[in-house]
Amino acid sequence: MAVLQKGESAVSQLIPFRSVAACPALIVAAGERAELRFLEFFTANIRNRNTRRAYAQAVREFLAWCEHHRVPSIAAVQPVHVAGYIEELTRERSAPTAKQRLAAIRHLFDWLVIGQVMPVNPASSVRGPRHVVKRGKTPVLSPEEARRVLDAIDVTTHAGLRDRALIALMVYSFARIGAALAMKVEDVYVQNRRHWVRLREKGGKRHEMPCHHNLEIYLQEYLDGGGISGDPKGPLFRTIGRTTGQLTKTPLPQANAHAMIRRRAAGGGIKTLVGNHTFRATGITAYLNNGGTLEKAAAMANHASTRTTQLYDRRSDDTNLDDVERISI
Repeated sequence: MAVLQKGESAVSQLIPFRSVAACPALIVAAGERAELRFLEFFTANIRNRNTRRAYAQAVREFLAWCEHHRVPSIAAVQPVHVAGYIEELTRERSAPTAKQRLAAIRHLFDWLVIGQVMPVNPASSVRGPRHVVKRGKTPVLSPEEARRVLDAIDVTTHAGLRDRALIALMVYSFARIGAALAMKVEDVYVQNRRHWVRLREKGGKRHEMPCHHNLEIYLQEYLDGGGISGDPKGPLFRTIGRTTGQLTKTPLPQANAHAMIRRRAAGGGIKTLVGNHTFRATGITAYLNNGGTLEKAAAMANHASTRTTQLYDRRSDDTNLDDVERISI
């Protein structure tokens, strides 16, 4: 596309496809304006990297389905095509996945309609599968299990100090893994003689939390032991050099953090298949079990609604287990 050639290298970093030139065939078939508008959807319209990646996958799969069903271009897509795709997807995948895919498709067509590429949004009248969530699927550990994981980490190494600090941050501040990994060294600071952490959550919201006394110790030991206190603008959680065993200047990727969490949980004798959200959910459940309120938990977790916080509340698990054990046969 001639319009983008001058700044193509910078734009390519935002495109969730192989390159600016690698527009899907159905988009190319709709003309140059459709191409430009399609690329702008992922660059100018979506700022969150994780959302961009998820929407790119959803759009790729939908366009591939349309090509398979001989839809000539994006401009030829009708509600029956979108409905047929969602129907097939619902049979093969979970309802939340189908709803997420439909949301991405709707947003794309909204963008194309606003850009006068299409007269109407063919996905606007398509209903997604019904899905009601009252309890989250995130595995939650007991306080004893979480403590066992933390205590099992060898903190004589930079990797151990880093991993303990990261896991503790999620437990004691209810931080999302994305917000934790985006932190700079300066986001750990002292206020009123107490350590605080600054998190940048979804939608660019800045969220500040005082540190639990254990988290305060773990973060300070990590900063001192890793020798990164003098680099305030550098990433807080970093990769480890393979040959040196020292902290690098490269931020720790989320996939590496996930692998680390699985490894540390196994090292603590935990058989539960944990994930990046496990320790956040564990902290919220422990807080509520110790008399904390749902409203305060939602504020600490930076949830817009207490309904979201309730997905992490697993206090009912103990009650259910007690009830099950009453079946004396």
